[in-house]
Amino acid sequence: MSWVGRALRGSRRAGAARVNRLRPQRPAGLSPAGAWAVVPAAKMATVRGELLQNFTSEEVVHHNKVSIIGTGSVGMACAISILLRGLTDELALVDVNEDKLKAEMMDLQHGSPFVKMPTIVSSKDYLVTANSSLVVITAGARQEKGETRLNLVQRNVAIFKLIISSIVQYSPHCKLIVVSNPVDVLTYVAWKLSEFPQNHIIGSGCNLDTARFRFLIGQKLGIHSDSCHGWVLGEHGDTSVPVWSGVNIAGVPLKDLNSDIGTEKDPEQWKNVHKDVIASAYEIIKMKGYTSWAIGLSVADLTESILKNLRRVHPVSTIIKGLYEINEEVFLSVPCVLGENGIADLIKIKLTPEEQARLKKSAKTLWEIQKELNL
Repeated sequence: MSWVGRALRGSRRAGAARVNRLRPQRPAGLSPAGAWAVVPAAKMATVRGELLQNFTSEEVVHHNKVSIIGTGSVGMACAISILLRGLTDELALVDVNEDKLKAEMMDLQHGSPFVKMPTIVSSKDYLVTANSSLVVITAGARQEKGETRLNLVQRNVAIFKLIISSIVQYSPHCKLIVVSNPVDVLTYVAWKLSEFPQNHIIGSGCNLDTARFRFLIGQKLGIHSDSCHGWVLGEHGDTSVPVWSGVNIAGVPLKDLNSDIGTEKDPEQWKNVHKDVIASAYEIIKMKGYTSWAIGLSVADLTESILKNLRRVHPVSTIIKGLYEINEEVFLSVPCVLGENGIADLIKIKLTPEEQARLKKSAKTLWEIQKELNL
């Protein structure tokens, strides 16, 4: 049975969660079943009693708990990327496939000594996510070969109705990063269903598109992508907008060197860079069935800015009504300052008339989908 079918048929338990935990301070006999051989409780208590002198009975307080909903390829790429950066003191995983969920948790637990990770937990019950600082949603129907992100929307809205209600119940003050596609529409759906403040709802949006854009520009110039500055805004998908007017290297605008850059008149055909940005996801899906590593690293980057209150600027999806002459209630990617409260500020980037027109077209494309949704 598919993830979607199980999600729609599963019933959420009202009782305490069956939570699998790895806590260094607990006896090995309390570790998840099958993880290690269980030592008799009496003997273990004796060893523990001889080894340790209790100093305090205070409960552990987790300050940066992150929960990931969905343990597919994207969810686990997010998990390992977040762990490797050391961004959280508790990681909770949720999925309806209990066997895979437990296996993924155990696999991460066994590697926890290498990443100094104290607590990794999992359950199909959302109680395990309680009091999260940040929740990342990767669950949903997977994009098929040749399928556009927007075609996914109806299959994923029903799943989100279950997910969002559970998140709100257990972590009403968390920040939420939506990764599932079509990400802009589903970020709107999450906002409507959760009734969270606008600044707490963040779509991963064009953070990855922008990374691909900068990488390809760097490849073309022979310069590391970290030194290539440029933005892709709008929809995370086919109507995304490359902001060629702002692309620069060390403050040198490429448009000053080639006034036709990104246009049909450009003899160097730089427009193909953005075409490759759009095509790359479809190409990867065609060859390996899904994308995972780049989006996982992208989400970890957003997570770091939020949990560490870095106030870095990222092109993420947020409500854009009232900006750039857009009147529809849609979520699109624009440069946003991310910190401990989620989205702190929007950067009022200056667009050319053509770029603004393309952004409005992107908004219209999404609105045509959203206005048909039954929430």
